[in-house]
Amino acid sequence: MTFDDAFRNFREKLHLPEMQPPDLRLPIERLRQQFFRMDYSGEPDAPELAEVKLLTVPGPSGPLKARLYVPLGAGIPPGPGILFFHGGGFVLGDLESHDMICRRMAEGSRCRVLAIDYRLAPETCFPCAHDDALAAWQWISNHGEEIGIDHRRIAVAGDSAGGNLAAFICQQMNREGGPMPAFQLLLYPLLQFADIRSKKMSPQESGFFISVGLFEFFRGHYLPSPETFMDPRISPLFAPAEELRNLPPAHIIVCGWDPLHDEGLAYAAKLRAMGIQVSEKEYPSMVHGFLNLTHISATARTAAREVGKVTGEALGAI
Repeated sequence: MTFDDAFRNFREKLHLPEMQPPDLRLPIERLRQQFFRMDYSGEPDAPELAEVKLLTVPGPSGPLKARLYVPLGAGIPPGPGILFFHGGGFVLGDLESHDMICRRMAEGSRCRVLAIDYRLAPETCFPCAHDDALAAWQWISNHGEEIGIDHRRIAVAGDSAGGNLAAFICQQMNREGGPMPAFQLLLYPLLQFADIRSKKMSPQESGFFISVGLFEFFRGHYLPSPETFMDPRISPLFAPAEELRNLPPAHIIVCGWDPLHDEGLAYAAKLRAMGIQVSEKEYPSMVHGFLNLTHISATARTAAREVGKVTGEALGAI
């Protein structure tokens, strides 16, 4: 069986339609409207939460929209919490596109989850998303009790580009000597924008979620200057060793059919070499972004709860 045959069988197993790469000629707003707009109403096991509410947190250029998820098992506040950043290449994604991931993560972890709607490119470029993420971290570190979160027990989490922001916060706290997260959850993280063409692209070139062109599209919008490609803020995989010391424990998810697979494992190895406690889990048959497929994939639904459980155990909520 060829790889194309295997990928076709995978798509048929999940009842996925033929999917083509995004038409990058479309206006940005059209692309955003198409990004992971799934109907979750048919999910038979969608979690029931105690509370979901919108709020704002201060950002460097004005308030940032955020959403707080409180699971039924959260307990008496203040308790542990998760600061979550969505993926989308710093160009796409918002609170809606990753709503179900946050709901399942909250239920699985028994922790409050605060999702942040950071600024996107091309309206704002590097380092604006990173500045927003840092502002959100500083706010929750100092004011978490206001929303029921113990500042001593906060994890940073994110998928893809959001995983980049979570890793950045941990390294930045090393650089600044600021309050360190208690845990980092990196879901198929985008850990470097320096090298795109050599990323393994075989399944994605066939048109599922990611392509070389899409990576270049994201990089061209968020990083218009090539001088920034190796900046450790955007490429935390290449941060110097001293900035990896004393980082919090990490759990890293990688997918078998994902061009980010190798850099996720490489980052886990670098952290482990510095004495950081790291666990990782590979989903060999899954594609990049599979946690957004909970409406059609039992594996995605289980995985979303499992990553929550791992985080809740690390924070002492379970």
